[in-house]
Amino acid sequence: MPFVRTALPQGTDPAHKQKIVQGIHDALVESIGMPQDELFNLVSEYHEGDFFFSRTFNGIARSDKLIVVEITMRRGRSDAMKRALYAAIGQNLETQAGVSPKDVFIFMHENDYSDWSVGNGVFAMAIAQQRGTDG
Repeated sequence: MPFVRTALPQGTDPAHKQKIVQGIHDALVESIGMPQDELFNLVSEYHEGDFFFSRTFNGIARSDKLIVVEITMRRGRSDAMKRALYAAIGQNLETQAGVSPKDVFIFMHENDYSDWSVGNGVFAMAIAQQRGTDG
């Protein structure tokens, strides 16, 4: 179950936020086989002057509308899967939300089941992706 944090410029329209979240979610489902119901994306806005970044790092011309996508998920995806994920996020945000791929900065943290509790105070290693009984 990936957990995503997405940072957007202050004042981003709620409908635009939803398109961005959906584009990221669709990419996770398509490229790494994440189940459709595993949507956990915490969106925050950054104020002008609170986020400093290079507009030219690695030869990429970024605008003042940079979006940061931070993904935490269980270890085990191949580099090929990660490449496909990053490409799908960039493509989805461009086609679904009108975001330039140049303005999409993605990074990932990987960990193990023992680093999660996804509800009911249960150690995720104990349930290892079993469904709960709430519905």
